[in-house]
Amino acid sequence: MILRKSSVSVTELKRHYASILAQSDDAPVAVLNRNRPEAYLVSAAYFEQLLKQLEDLQEAQLIRERANGPFIEIRPGAL
Repeated sequence: MILRKSSVSVTELKRHYASILAQSDDAPVAVLNRNRPEAYLVSAAYFEQLLKQLEDLQEAQLIRERANGPFIEIRPGAL
């Protein structure tokens, strides 16, 4: 199963790397080897955006997990 609308063959990627990389600026490009997905090419900016979104999701999950406690009572001056 190919998870992207845009795809290229390994051979085409070798021949037209720069233009295909420019194409991947806003969305991943599936790289096919013998008509099967071998990899997905993403720009550095897109990859960084994905990592930021993953971080946000992980933080949101942690907040949900800790929302109901347990809580520790701390008295002023005890620190």
